[in-house]
Amino acid sequence: MTGPLTSRRTALAAGAAAGLAVTLAACGSDDGNGDAPTGQDPGTGGGTETGTEEPGTDGGADGGEQTGGEALARTSDVPVGGGLILEQEKVVITQPEEGTFKAFSAVCTHQGCTVGSVSDGHIICPCHDSMFAVADGVPTPNSPARAPLPEEDISIEGEEIRLA
Repeated sequence: MTGPLTSRRTALAAGAAAGLAVTLAACGSDDGNGDAPTGQDPGTGGGTETGTEEPGTDGGADGGEQTGGEALARTSDVPVGGGLILEQEKVVITQPEEGTFKAFSAVCTHQGCTVGSVSDGHIICPCHDSMFAVADGVPTPNSPARAPLPEEDISIEGEEIRLA
């Protein structure tokens, strides 16, 4: 009687292990939203330019090869001393001084919320008021965030800002 009973136990144990693996994989999602509060509206920071246009849709064809990645925005979209938040791409592009463009992850290093505004030389997270410098993504001294925003590689091709 140990043959069929052992096989049944083995099959049940294997099924339970597979179910546990699926559950753990779902809980370990790496989408950056694990700690983000529900109901967050990242567009409620005031004074923010957010990326509402489709990237790379300038309506024309230039006929040349494009060497960079996906077009994120045009240089004219990013104000000097400010920035542009592209919510879908989870990227914030800044122009700390005329002609210098930087890009950072738009996911706050404090608790994973998406930053909501850029003003007065700072990238601001609406969840707990973490503030990061537009020039280097480093948090201000009184910010709840302690780690800087990770820098993203970009390239400028003509007027287009692209992921590198």
